Amino acid sequence: MYASHAEVEAIGKELDGGTLKRRQLPFIQCEYGHAMGNGPGGIADYQELFEKYDRIQGGFIWEWIDHGIEHAELGYAYGGDFGEELHDGNFVCDGLIFPDRTPSPGLAEYKKVIEPVRIEGDGTDGTVRVTNTYDFADLSGLAFAWSYQVDGETVESGSLSVPALEPGESTDVKLPEPPAHQGSAETGWTVRAILAADTAWGERGHEVAWGQFPGTARALPSVAATDGPVRDGRTITLGPAAFDARTGALTSIGGVSVEGLRLDVWRAPTDNDEGTDWVSGVQYAALWRTLGLHRMRHRLDAVELTDDALTVRTRVAPAAREVGLATVYRWTSDGSRLRLTVSVAPEGDWKVPLPRLGIRFGLAEADAVTWFGGGPGEAYPDTRAASRIGRWTSSVDGLQTPYLRPQENGARGEVRWAQLGGLRIEGDPEFAFSARRWTNEQLEAASHLTDLKPGNTVWVNLDHGQNGIGTGSCGPGPLPQHQLTAAPAEFSFVFSADEQEDHASID
Repeated sequence: MYASHAEVEAIGKELDGGTLKRRQLPFIQCEYGHAMGNGPGGIADYQELFEKYDRIQGGFIWEWIDHGIEHAELGYAYGGDFGEELHDGNFVCDGLIFPDRTPSPGLAEYKKVIEPVRIEGDGTDGTVRVTNTYDFADLSGLAFAWSYQVDGETVESGSLSVPALEPGESTDVKLPEPPAHQGSAETGWTVRAILAADTAWGERGHEVAWGQFPGTARALPSVAATDGPVRDGRTITLGPAAFDARTGALTSIGGVSVEGLRLDVWRAPTDNDEGTDWVSGVQYAALWRTLGLHRMRHRLDAVELTDDALTVRTRVAPAAREVGLATVYRWTSDGSRLRLTVSVAPEGDWKVPLPRLGIRFGLAEADAVTWFGGGPGEAYPDTRAASRIGRWTSSVDGLQTPYLRPQENGARGEVRWAQLGGLRIEGDPEFAFSARRWTNEQLEAASHLTDLKPGNTVWVNLDHGQNGIGTGSCGPGPLPQHQLTAAPAEFSFVFSADEQEDHASID
């Protein structure tokens, strides 16, 4: 149980020692992928190993349901909420579905990871490869459909003829000619496998598997720096934006008030962050707190005005530690749009990954959210297999995932642009975003969902990166390729007033 990815691969290669008979035995994990809180992470990486080696048979996710007890005041209670002397806290809340049987993001991720039909392609040669990974069934019970997206919206769709492949068989299927479109829009294909008829376990049309393939790439947002900053007393204006002349802090964009925009590296630790990686012995949340990443100070070094830019130089660091992040905010504008380029350079000897790296700010009013990127649910570096590129809508409250012990949640990944609170935000490169009616610090301090009290400000995180999730509450932490190493980084966001935001529909 909870063998690491490296150990699983060694077993797959029959390098686990012992007798020849032992090395030829099938390997099954009686538990892996501890589904506690936000996660489990890394199960797609496990699945690659399960399918790569015949000896590796897979395993059992721990477990099916959160064992929270409905409670009039706490919503759902767990260990210690009834005055018990001995208890396991929320360690009983480790399932793929919530106590009310609502699927968690972990179940959506698991479904995608183990889907029994592989649909693969790169969108460049007009074909898609379909592979039947069932052990016994052919594909006669499935129907296939294609759709074509332009900037995340489906413009055409139809059926796709796929033969009834036998188990293990693959075929290349020709896609139709892409519909004509004008401009430099991003395009892509989605191919779905659905039940062709009602079955004992699912209705006709139920989605069994899907794949997405890019067409034409998006054009990155460009803002010509034709406007310059103007100081007038206590205010600096630049295009549609206003700044505090003393601190260089952004105060508004196109009449939309903006509060407290600054670099953010902290997240409310997940249950997996709080656990101990069985492989390395690392407890990320403890290391982060010891280093002081939850109490970063922001020192202003300079506010500089030039003909075409406002530059604010800062140092972001925890008190009494010999590490920091030299952070530069460079603002430019073409008169109607505002571009922020953030440059981050680590100082000192960083020995732990960052929880997150991006900016956060507050908006006085925001409810409807529309975005073009991954959705409809949350996604993190090692939990994003089920994230589908499209155009999505939600309310701010609808973005939250109700983990029984509040923790980092609700980030949407691979976002090209997002609209909320009267602003449109484009990313260069793509980014992750979350929005909630409480700060990350308030989220961290809460023990139950009922502790979270909505405020008058919606706090928005725009993340260049986040650390992976892993399954360290019981098992290995995030793999090295999913860790957010402290390294030099530069990323940009383009802001503009969005007059249509108030009219966005909500799913």
